Amino acid sequence: MGCWTTSFDFGHLKAHSKVSVFFTMILIFTYLFYCLTGYCDSMPSPLYVHQSVRSKLFPKEGKKLQPDAHWNGSIVRKLPDQDATDVEDEKRQRGLGYDTYNNLSVSNNFGTKEFPQAIIIGVKKGGTRALLEFLRVHPDVRAVGAEPHFFDRFYEKGLQWYRNLMPRTLDGQITMEKTPSYFITREAPSRVFSMSRSTKLIVVVRDPVTRAVSDYTQTLTKNPGLPSFQNLVFKNSTTGLIDTSWSAVRIGIYAKHLENWLRYFPLAQLLFVSGEKLVTDPAGEMGRVQDFLGLKRVVTNKHFYFNQTKGFPCLKKPEGSSRPRCLGKTKGRPHPHIPPEVLHRLRDFYRPFNMKFYQMTGQDFGWDKRVTAQDPL
Repeated sequence: MGCWTTSFDFGHLKAHSKVSVFFTMILIFTYLFYCLTGYCDSMPSPLYVHQSVRSKLFPKEGKKLQPDAHWNGSIVRKLPDQDATDVEDEKRQRGLGYDTYNNLSVSNNFGTKEFPQAIIIGVKKGGTRALLEFLRVHPDVRAVGAEPHFFDRFYEKGLQWYRNLMPRTLDGQITMEKTPSYFITREAPSRVFSMSRSTKLIVVVRDPVTRAVSDYTQTLTKNPGLPSFQNLVFKNSTTGLIDTSWSAVRIGIYAKHLENWLRYFPLAQLLFVSGEKLVTDPAGEMGRVQDFLGLKRVVTNKHFYFNQTKGFPCLKKPEGSSRPRCLGKTKGRPHPHIPPEVLHRLRDFYRPFNMKFYQMTGQDFGWDKRVTAQDPL
């Protein structure tokens, strides 16, 4: 009986294997090249991705792993209808050697994008930009530079769009954003609550009379033909009836806006920062903010000096920079002269609302003891 033998073409198989290995190596090197240049960032994160700071700050919620969003590596993220003041400050900070999103390179692929654990929700012309810049000194705070306006203007874009705007954070870091108009937006509290009921909220408040004048001053620089302050503040100058439909006046009725937020969030989740103390005692107010956020008190007196020209505190120059870090030229504008009787009537209008706000927050901001409206921020 003959023996059957089976022969294989090993030469052909080896050649085929070499071709396969060659193409596999090409794919691997191509993948590595794109990863190193930041283009594979949109790939799903591995399952062993580290636990975020959210699970530490808010253990009841824990962390839900979500597909990572695409990051374009841009230092200044252009948002629709972005405030020109924010853009100017962002560009100027880059020139001073500051990373817009704090101490890490924004083009890296480390960390994950999280929804903000804390939001500065108000108020306009209260000192929110100063607070955000002071917070950015802290190594455990990562914040969006421009105002996202997600919960008031762009909510229909969806939470994934919002999350994609956030900077990347490592374990132990907090994600933050600031949009002052949230405080006066009726829909904002319920929308923030739907995202996370554990979100910490910071409100920078300021004497509403001074705030209204500052608001008017900013608008006047953009529109020199604007009517006088007194023409806008009164419905009827003879009767002295205040026009609460004017946004510069309406924003300062803090008690009314706070009631809307307290329908969704307990008072313990809100911190009220004094805009006046951010000027006179920035380190003291920053200590309160850091405690509220559960952060170590890193930002202290050693980080500040008072700029006599601008009339408000600036951050001392960062390492590697030849200049200190101050807010842009749009901050600290001189206010136009407002007749004292106009300010007096406006102060009388705000007094009962201020008293109610003091009672609601448990803080007396002392605004009714003031007689002028010439603050710098």
